[in-house]
This record gives sequence, C-alpha cells and structure tokens, in this order.
Amino acid sequence: MTKVSTAKSRNRKHCLRALAIVAVAAAIAAGCSAPGGKGQATVNMNLDNKPVKTETIAKHKISDPREQIADVAAISAMDIMPKASGQVTQVMKKRGDTVQAGEVLFQIDSRDAESAARKSQIALGSAQDSLAKSREDMANSRKDLQSAVTRAQEQLDNAQKDYSKARNDYDDGKVTQRQVEQAQTALNNAQMDLQSQQNKLAALDSTNQLAAQVSQVESSQVGLSDAQRALENYDVKAPVSGVLTDFSVEVGSSVSPSVKAGQVQQIDPIKIKAELTEASYQLVKNKQQLTYYTPDNPASKGTAQIKFLASVMSASTKTYPLELEVANADQKLKPGTRVLLQLTTESEEQVVAVPTLSIVREGADSYVFVLQGDTVQKRKITLGRLSDTYQEVLSGVKEGEQLVTSGQHQLKDGQKVEVAKPAPAGGAANPAAEPSKK
Repeated sequence: MTKVSTAKSRNRKHCLRALAIVAVAAAIAAGCSAPGGKGQATVNMNLDNKPVKTETIAKHKISDPREQIADVAAISAMDIMPKASGQVTQVMKKRGDTVQAGEVLFQIDSRDAESAARKSQIALGSAQDSLAKSREDMANSRKDLQSAVTRAQEQLDNAQKDYSKARNDYDDGKVTQRQVEQAQTALNNAQMDLQSQQNKLAALDSTNQLAAQVSQVESSQVGLSDAQRALENYDVKAPVSGVLTDFSVEVGSSVSPSVKAGQVQQIDPIKIKAELTEASYQLVKNKQQLTYYTPDNPASKGTAQIKFLASVMSASTKTYPLELEVANADQKLKPGTRVLLQLTTESEEQVVAVPTLSIVREGADSYVFVLQGDTVQKRKITLGRLSDTYQEVLSGVKEGEQLVTSGQHQLKDGQKVEVAKPAPAGGAANPAAEPSKK
C-alpha cells in the first residue's frame, strides 16, 4: 500500500509541472501574436502617475552673518612737541586723560621770557613817546613857518605899496630918484624873504622827518609781539581733542622742542580698520555701512560708515584695506582694541535652499525635480553653503516653486506624477493620492 501511494504522489507532481509548462508556453504565444510584437515578448512598465511628495521652495537661514575681525584706531594722532625749552613747573594732565584742543597740559618756567616781553614793552613805549614828541615838534615848526610865510606876504604887500607910491611921487616931483631906488630894494627883499619862507615850508612838507622814528616804533611792536608769542609757548597745549597717551612729563623735568612730550589720539569719531580677502571684498564692495560689535558685548551692536575701501588688492598683503568711521562721544571704543564686523546681515543669510535629500547627484552635477502642473522638470542647480538638512541653491530654481522631495531618484524629465496628499495628523501619507491640479 505504501508503494502505491508513493506512485500516485509522484504522478500528481508530474502533472502539475506539465500544466505549468503549458501555461508559460501559452503566455509566450499570446505575446508573440500581439499587434506590433514582431515575435518579441513585452512587459508593461508604466512609469507615469508616480506618487511623489513636494515642498514649496523657500528661503532658509543658511548661517549667521559672516564676520571679520577689525582693529580700532584713532582717527588721527598728534604728537605733543614743546616750542620752548626749560624746566617743567606745573603739570595739569596725566596719561589717559581726555583733553580738549587748546587745553593746557603743562607749563614751563617762563621767567626769562616774561622779562624779555617786559623789555620789549618798555622799548615800544619809549619809541612811541619819542615819535609823539617829534610829531609835536614838527607840527610846531610847520605852524611857525606858516606864520613866517604870512608875515612875509604882508611885508611884500606893504613893500609893493611903498614902491608904487614912490614911483607916483617921483613923477610928481615929490621924491628923489634915490628914494625910488630904496623902495625898489625893499620890495625885492620882501619878495626874497617870502620865497625863502615858502621854500622852508615846502621842504618840511615834502620830507618825512619822522620815518626813522616810525620805523623804530614798528620794530618795537614786532619785538613785543614776538616776545608775547614766545611767552605763550611756555603753556604747552593739546593740539587736538582726544585721549592723552605716551605722556610722562613730571614737575622738575626738562623739555625741549626736539623731544616729543606725548601724543593726543583723536577718538571721536574713531576709526575701524580691516584687511579683506577677495571673498570678503565681494560681500561689502557695494555697501555704505556695516554693523559691528565688541566681543565682550555681542548684544550691543552699532553701525559704522565705510569711509574707504580699496578697489585694488594690496600687492604686499594680498588684501583689500577697509576703513570705517563711527561716532564715539561716549568713548566706549578704545584705540588698540578689536571689534567684529558683520560683512553680511541677517536678511542676507536668508537664502533659497532645498533639502539635501531632494538633490539628485550625477557625477559632478546636481539636479532637482520641480513640479510643473502634473509633470516634473529636471533642473540643473548650482549649490552653495550647507546648513544641517538644507543646502543653498545659487541658481537653477527660485522661491515659490514646488520641489519634489520623494521618489525623485526614479523620475525622468517630463514624467507625469501624482502629488501625495499631506498625511493626516497621527497618520501616514496616502501614496495613491489624486494628481495635482493646475
């Protein structure tokens, strides 16, 4: 009985194998007889209406603002150079003090200068007194000459009358010829005397007899002015407003015009300096101002105006020098310290970015699929910076377009797709969603 059962089991297996072979042959025959088959089997590989997920392309924060270390420097630095020599008698300021332009920093012993100024003043007074007396004498002399001219004119007029009378009397026989001659002589003498007095007055008016004394007064005035100006040099003053540095003058020490006594650094406004690389230069070349902050207080930020940005790279440093200027009335910024410049703003770091998993990489090139109605378009993109799960896109797509984020590796350019509906709360996405509508 066992042998009979085994034989029956084997027969059933052979029958089933035969039926399978017949079924395969029938399928092949059907394929060969299909229209256009030309004797080859075809398999239906329908790739259209593939379900995909999409995401609206938007801007994302790709990084914090890019920064550059910069140095704080005085807008200008003026050396303190005394204009007089001598011993310091009084010091009004110390190193680190804030000073105003023209404020006295220290004083030099000025007794010799004061004595010279006093002598110059006395000399000027003496010259002025001498000039005043000479002018008075000259005025008196001119007045006397004018009186003499007047008297001579009167004498001439009288002599002219006497001569005329003598001529008339001579014609009438009342006087002799000698008397007429005497009248003529008197007339001639009166004319000569008038001419002499007039010549003296003209000589007085045409000659500047006070020139030497006027020159002496002017010379004395110049001398006094020089002495007073030299006396001012004994009060050493701040050349500009700022912070007093490198100042070590003490009472009793000696100073001279050839030795620097200190320096005043002007810090309002103050300067911020930096050296930019080519990449950093491209970030700021069209800007008018930049944001800065100190490392110890990043929450407090200020704005500095760009005063200079080289358009040509320095041959020695291979960088672009940058200088900014900022008001510093509160003197919070100190020369010699450093700040951080923000080369970009928060808004500039908001860039068009796509999920890194949506990117299809083919060799050195990168692509994404963008939904266009119910089909997809394959776009070549240029990538930028990477931040977590998103990467910046420099070109190829724009904000607001629909990006395929799933199934993109099995898609072809122009293929029809179905957009999966968003998954309900707590559920999974429906892979067989309806196609998107235009």
